[in-house]
Amino acid sequence: MIDWNRLIESARTAQANAYARFSNFKVGAALLASDGVVFTGCNVENSSYGLTMCAERTALFNAVSSGKRQFVALAVYTESTPPARPCGACRQALFEFCPEIEIACVNSEGAIDKFNLRNLLPEGFRL
Repeated sequence: MIDWNRLIESARTAQANAYARFSNFKVGAALLASDGVVFTGCNVENSSYGLTMCAERTALFNAVSSGKRQFVALAVYTESTPPARPCGACRQALFEFCPEIEIACVNSEGAIDKFNLRNLLPEGFRL
């Protein structure tokens, strides 16, 4: 069973560390590995916009670099209405490891939209 409250709170906490000096669009993410460990990430912008890293991929890369490969849930926290969804690059990066992951997109007003990654990326690329 997924403890969404714990995961959402972890994503909200991670958002506070976002480096978004160009867009001021701060995002936090919390990724739940199949063994119960939570990995967080925030967006980190760069003046060379192509080098910007989204919160979701930061959390994923943090988890993968710690040896994890199986994930069951992701919470994404923003202040936007409606809650922001992962971008295409993040969807594809997640699809590589967990095409069936459950995703909760949450905003500061308490709105929660839940999806399965396959609904957000129905034909993701995978070898």
